[in-house]
Amino acid sequence: MPTPKSTRPTRERIIDAAEHLLRTIGLARTTTKEIAREAGCSEAALYKHYRSKEEIYVRVLTDRLPRLNPLLDELSKDPGELGVEHNLTRVAEHAVRFYEQSLPITASLFAEPTLKKRHFEGVRELGQGPHVPLEALARYLRAERDRGALRPGADPDAAAALLLGACSQRAFVYDATEGMPPPQPVEEFATDLVRTLLTGLLPA
Repeated sequence: MPTPKSTRPTRERIIDAAEHLLRTIGLARTTTKEIAREAGCSEAALYKHYRSKEEIYVRVLTDRLPRLNPLLDELSKDPGELGVEHNLTRVAEHAVRFYEQSLPITASLFAEPTLKKRHFEGVRELGQGPHVPLEALARYLRAERDRGALRPGADPDAAAALLLGACSQRAFVYDATEGMPPPQPVEEFATDLVRTLLTGLLPA
């Protein structure tokens, strides 16, 4: 049985409230005041648990959206024995789902340049941001190249940009054409994307 909202710890209620607001009204309109009101606590209580709206935002991305960054961290430390194609296909599937859910949350921010600048400065101070998965994927690919799984001339940074860029572009296109189903299921898209990418990465 779900725990009633009023008896859940304040810290959890704040993240519940932030997730709901981010998904319904977007990042630009979600303020700490609105989050506190939705969570049933004061703004002062909110700041006892989180330093800033940016920290709350990062926690929502980390805890409530598909876990792209943890997967990339895992692969960087231990790629396992299933091979590059398997690993990149997992990354692509996670990335598609992550961008599908995060794009609507952050899109409104780009209409507010001052707010956008402040937000990304705050996120970078927390060691997060859209560059983090890109850099982590490039590190993983560099490790695969160094151990001979990719050809010596393969460019890990370009390959990471191509893979994650394709995933975010799919999310953007189908969010902009709401109501039109994607032509491929996520799993099929990820498989085809990775196989195409690997034609330029694998040893001859």
